[in-house]
Amino acid sequence: MNFLAHIYLSGNNPKILVGNFIGDFVKGRNLKEQFESEIAKGIELHREIDFFTDTHPIVRESKKRLQPKYGHYAPVIVDVFYDFFLAKYWSDYHPDPLADFAVHSYQTILDFEPILPAEVKRLMPYMMKGNWLLNYGKLEGIQQALTGMSRRTRFDSKMDESVVELTEYHDDFKKEFDAFFPELKSHSENFIHQG
Repeated sequence: MNFLAHIYLSGNNPKILVGNFIGDFVKGRNLKEQFESEIAKGIELHREIDFFTDTHPIVRESKKRLQPKYGHYAPVIVDVFYDFFLAKYWSDYHPDPLADFAVHSYQTILDFEPILPAEVKRLMPYMMKGNWLLNYGKLEGIQQALTGMSRRTRFDSKMDESVVELTEYHDDFKKEFDAFFPELKSHSENFIHQG
């Protein structure tokens, strides 16, 4: 899953949200030595979400559709596509408008500025200026996200071209997202409430 889903799946705990958000930027297993326990729990949740998503048979179907052209970048693209569906149909998942949720999320992350990894500190101004969380719900926003990611890959990933498949197979991807996401939400809630 991409940024929006990770934040959404954190529930109402700001420390878990921040840990979940920075999860990709933190290395190692000794999380409780690096961070306080709820931040560490958020990082563990991030890893659990990634594992659950990467190994899920429904997600495999989405990836399979992209694999011939995009190879090992297919999972990354599917993560972004799923954020598109979460953002586009946000009112099905959350009572607050996405614009308000985005502003609140940015502020929550900034409140923990001293513990943010350097890469996250560099990323945040761009994320807020482009209001990524809100713009994931528009094809142009997804195009920008995938183009930015494509620029950062070592090889020609062609990720910036994948909006073509999102448009062409919109209904298939949406159906898979609709079937998968409630399972991921339930799995994440269970993980948070475990000791």
